[in-house]
Amino acid sequence: MTASSRGAGAPARTGGPQLAHPQERGRLPWFLAGLLPEGRLLPEAVWQRRHRTIVRLALLQALALVVLALGWGAGWWQALAAGVVVAAPALLARWCPWGRKGRAAAATTSLFAASAVLVHLAGGLTEAHFHFFVMVGVVALYQDWVPFGVGLGIVVAHHGVLGTLDPHGVYGHHGAVHHPWWWAGVHGGFVLAASVAHLASWRHNEQQGLHDPLTGLANRTLLEEELTRRLARSQPLSVLVVDVDDVRAVNDVRGHAAGDELLRAVAERLGSCVRRDDRVARLGGDEFAVAVGGDAASARRLAERFLTVLAEPLEVAGQRTRVHVGIGVADSAVTRVRSAQALLRDADLAVHLAKTAGRDRLVVFAEGMDEAAQDRASLAEDLADALALEQLELHYQATVQLDDGEVEGYEALLRWRHPVRGLVPPLDFVPLAESGGHIRAIGAWALQTATAQAAAWSHERGREVRVAVNVSAVQLADDDVVTAVRLALAASGLPAHQLTLEVTESVLAHDLQDVAARLQRLRALGVRIAIDDFGTGYSSLSYLRHLPVDTVKIDRSFVSELTGDDATTTLVAAIVALARNLGLDVIGEGVETAEQAEVLRGLRCGLVQGYLYARPLPAAEVPERVRDRAGVR
Repeated sequence: MTASSRGAGAPARTGGPQLAHPQERGRLPWFLAGLLPEGRLLPEAVWQRRHRTIVRLALLQALALVVLALGWGAGWWQALAAGVVVAAPALLARWCPWGRKGRAAAATTSLFAASAVLVHLAGGLTEAHFHFFVMVGVVALYQDWVPFGVGLGIVVAHHGVLGTLDPHGVYGHHGAVHHPWWWAGVHGGFVLAASVAHLASWRHNEQQGLHDPLTGLANRTLLEEELTRRLARSQPLSVLVVDVDDVRAVNDVRGHAAGDELLRAVAERLGSCVRRDDRVARLGGDEFAVAVGGDAASARRLAERFLTVLAEPLEVAGQRTRVHVGIGVADSAVTRVRSAQALLRDADLAVHLAKTAGRDRLVVFAEGMDEAAQDRASLAEDLADALALEQLELHYQATVQLDDGEVEGYEALLRWRHPVRGLVPPLDFVPLAESGGHIRAIGAWALQTATAQAAAWSHERGREVRVAVNVSAVQLADDDVVTAVRLALAASGLPAHQLTLEVTESVLAHDLQDVAARLQRLRALGVRIAIDDFGTGYSSLSYLRHLPVDTVKIDRSFVSELTGDDATTTLVAAIVALARNLGLDVIGEGVETAEQAEVLRGLRCGLVQGYLYARPLPAAEVPERVRDRAGVR
């Protein structure tokens, strides 16, 4: 898996979303160029469905003409001949290996042959000629000039050649009998005019059906047709899928009108980055896609431009709004099956992995990812039953006072003991729990279990034992977490001040006001709030002034470098000093060596966690005291 976060990309190109391909329409004669949508718009599945319907209609007409001929007094051989003339090209259209144009031409021959036979059976009755115009409407379903050309040729030949050989069998009025070719031209003109009218009408309908009404971009159907056409040329082709994270939140907070405006703004930003030959589409909801003429490297450069331009705030409903995206890239050279559906599937898989890795990430599909995805899908299925089957458990890691080595409390860490895979790391299953909608139930269970255990330890040891429980961004997104905390405290009897809720710094990437308000409601219950993994880049130090926070946990990536690196030491010192000035506790995470502990002691960091003192253990194995291995003085 190849992943990257935001990075500087090439300058964005100007221009809006590419909704049309004028160069393709330019291949038509100038007087017809405006009558057709650009290129072969009908996707293969749509074309096949229409073609089957037309062939069935042609065969039904052949049978009806046999019955009609017999009813009008024709002999058996005449009736069968009429049926064969109409049915033969219909069967050819159904079974022949020709391409679209050839098969459409064969089906059209059957339809217009039925019109000609009907005219002869009716003895040139004028009303029978209207059948030709009905067939014009039927072949308009193909959205191609070839069937119209075939139909026009049959009309002229029938009314001209057969009108000359057997005028009374073709025309029912005296003037046409004496001037068959002139009347053939008249009928041909009517057919041509009807063809143009039908194509113009169908062009409008197809354009509406193949574009997203909100953004004006191509929809999934048109994108798949575009991909199919480009794949047929055997040229390098890639697909990007862009998933926008923040649309639902905007819908919930500001209303759907603001969400629609956000989608249009994103579409405009994407369109400003693409080249003329790239096709931008909206797949639905908050997902976009781009067909890129080029390999994965070209698509990656375009994706990096997307990340750059979408990093700038968007103006939505009069407010500046930041969006976060995940981008997946699939290359036709890597995708095993060369089809539009396979390319989109691989890009969808890549974007899913990008979103799992974090916000504003880019993942390029590579071989083996589909097997990994199947493995993750299997793991997700097992996770759905893990809580009910009591496979989840909590391990507890001590938080130690650095000055005297006493245990201040414990952090409850979620573990999954899979019956086949063994102990599954949280990084492997917690994202699955969040995306699969299981995290709220699991989080509520963890709160209930941890608070009950802390209450039991407090009773056994005769002193207060604090416990910290991690709360994910998904849990913090609604007020259910407040209810879950209240119920856990009530059930366990643990005093609220002994419970600390840890939220990762990535939570602050959401609407800061909304997050602060929900944290304040939690703090109003009496619990403490800690910011976990502090310093990893999502928030600034100034945010601490606006958040109801009691504790800051310095990320282990900084603690691991406290071995004489002056720059890292200075940064950690700044975090500790600011936190102390704001009256906050500071915990150093991931302390593994006595040297790291000594540096933190010198910086007046009061609390630490790490393997130097204790590893996470099941509740039954947690000692009341930890061994002092940090040289406490």
